[in-house]
Amino acid sequence: MSAVAPEPTLFDDVAHTKAAMEIVLKVLSGYLQPSAWELLQQVEAALGAKGRWVLSDALQLIKDDSKLTGSVRQYAQSLLSDEDLDEALRGKQRPGKDIESSIDQLLRASSAYRTSSAFQEMVGFMANFRDYAPFNNMLVRIQNPTCSFYATKRDWDGRFKRRLKEDARPMLILAPMHPVMLVYDLDQTDGAPLPEELRNFASFEGEFDAKALERVVGNAATRDRTRIDFKRLSSTNAGFATIAGGSDGSKMRIAVHDQLDWPSRYGVVCHELAHVYLGHLGGDKDGWWPARGNLSRRAMEVEAESVAYIVARRAGLSGSSSRYVSRYLNDDQILKSVSVDLVAKVAGRIEEMSTRVMTARRPPALRSDRRSSKS
Repeated sequence: MSAVAPEPTLFDDVAHTKAAMEIVLKVLSGYLQPSAWELLQQVEAALGAKGRWVLSDALQLIKDDSKLTGSVRQYAQSLLSDEDLDEALRGKQRPGKDIESSIDQLLRASSAYRTSSAFQEMVGFMANFRDYAPFNNMLVRIQNPTCSFYATKRDWDGRFKRRLKEDARPMLILAPMHPVMLVYDLDQTDGAPLPEELRNFASFEGEFDAKALERVVGNAATRDRTRIDFKRLSSTNAGFATIAGGSDGSKMRIAVHDQLDWPSRYGVVCHELAHVYLGHLGGDKDGWWPARGNLSRRAMEVEAESVAYIVARRAGLSGSSSRYVSRYLNDDQILKSVSVDLVAKVAGRIEEMSTRVMTARRPPALRSDRRSSKS
């Protein structure tokens, strides 16, 4: 009696499974760690609908392949054991899906910051004016591109002995413990001659605080599970950021050349942390930073070095960041994918990490808890 041939099935596709495996490995070779939704999107873009059918099998092959590195196998294992993959395969929308911010939408719709020179002026204003956070400086610059200096009515009256003009037009910024605060441009005031600090507000004095680097490194480890190591690198490599593959619980790892002086180390740390927090290495499943690994290298470098310039400049350092950024803005047109909003937010985040010891993040609420609270 002849053997009965196995019944064919739509899902029995070794070739597509291997193809999906190759796509996943290619993504991981670029030091990205995409979420289940991001990974599925890339596999489906290459293989069509069959990519959805074979992704789990491809991840299983990766998990069981002893020839692959531990970090790659661990990534596959984490996806297979996480319900995110099941939800992505069932077609559920990614939670907290990133959308372009209203601020970036505003800038895209206008011509104000489409040129690289205008973008650099914005970054310079966020860096030079240290009385307020980079994000608030950005808000003011959007409302009044010609603003050179701003303050609250109380500061104009008390610190600067100047009064608001009749019908002075306020600008809105965000304020701690309050929704908004009203501030006024210098041109909206009259009174005493301008004090020296207004004429030279961008001139920084004093020595670099080496403790700032220590605080950033400590906060990155305890708050964001990002390990920063100082080690010998090649003479042409100041530092790099990558997915952490160790067993210490770190999500990301940054290496910085240990032969750099302390101010230079600080600048490199700011640059590499910016890559992490801007989402250039892929998303974080806890939602601690966005997923923006699809940007071009040029856009990534513009954003990361803009953040590093803002933070270092406000710390009293002057480096080569502005010239470095210029190399990536050679056609006088700012890339549409560059987010001024995120640059400001990440710069403020790293600056805060430099100034105080921060507590560890709370673990995200369990999905089962969220579901039960809705039922």
